[in-house]
Amino acid sequence: MPQYLILKHYRGGPEPHHPFPPMDQWAPEDVEAHIAFQRHVKDLLAENGEYVDAQALTPTRTWVRYGGPDAAPVTTDGPHPETSDLVAGWYMIDVESRERALEIAAYVSSEPGPGGEPLYEWLDVRQVMSGAPSED
Repeated sequence: MPQYLILKHYRGGPEPHHPFPPMDQWAPEDVEAHIAFQRHVKDLLAENGEYVDAQALTPTRTWVRYGGPDAAPVTTDGPHPETSDLVAGWYMIDVESRERALEIAAYVSSEPGPGGEPLYEWLDVRQVMSGAPSED
C-alpha cells in the first residue's frame, strides 16, 4: 500500500478559508479541543490499520550545513524562509489509494480552531517514494 505524508504548516498554503490567529493566541480550551481532535484522528487511523506516525514540531529550528572536511557543522538561527514554509507537524499514513489519503487529509482539515469552528486548514499531501524515481 502506498504511504502518504500529510504535512501541516504554520499559516501555510493558499489563501485561508477563515483567517485565525496563531495557536499561541487561542483560548486554552480551544487548544485542548484541537489537540484532542488530533489524538482522535491518530486513534481512528490506528483502528483502520492506516496509522504509521504523527508528530508535532516546535517553531524553533536551526539551519545546518556541512562546514568542510576539518570544520564543525555551520549553524544559524536565521534568516529563515517565510512562515508559510515552516512545517508544523505531520501524519504518516499507509492507505489503499491517493483518494483515501485525500479523504483523511480533508478530515484532518476540519480540526477545531478558536470557538470550536473548523479550521479548514490547507494540508500538503505527498506520497512517499517507494523506489528511485524513474527516468521516464
